[in-house]
Amino acid sequence: ANSDIDPRYNQAARAFTRAACAAGIGLVTGGTVRGTMGVISEEAARCGGYHLGVIPRFMNEWVHPGLSQLIWTDTMAQRKERMREGTFAVVALPGGIGTLDELVETYVLRKLHRYEGRLYALDVDGFYTPFKQLLDHYVETGMLEPSDRALIAFPTDVEELMQALQTA
Repeated sequence: ANSDIDPRYNQAARAFTRAACAAGIGLVTGGTVRGTMGVISEEAARCGGYHLGVIPRFMNEWVHPGLSQLIWTDTMAQRKERMREGTFAVVALPGGIGTLDELVETYVLRKLHRYEGRLYALDVDGFYTPFKQLLDHYVETGMLEPSDRALIAFPTDVEELMQALQTA
């Protein structure tokens, strides 16, 4: 998690967190004080929304104190699995390599019917355009079925994302 990022991404994280709180949608994140997770943690605490943090024990010094609930895991793999457990959707905000790892793993699990929730990547100012192009390339080369490409949506703003979350 990096804190030195384009402010637009943190603004989107705050807006999404406020919208989720207002809609009564609980959040599950990595629960740390670092990077975008820290921004979400702060905003969820500020708006009084439910926020579950799932953190490997080796990251104990980064736990955000304002979490509604904290679950400890032993590994990053357990963390990712637990973060998906019981959710109806996974939303990837613009993020670093850890976010990309979580997004791709969840996408594969969705394709294999091992995760039944919906999958979104909030494409703030084209952040996920290279990933969309890669997926399109996979379709063009026959490495990915068009129906599997459709398993992930790329809303471009928080309003579009919230509408999708609330209508399915």
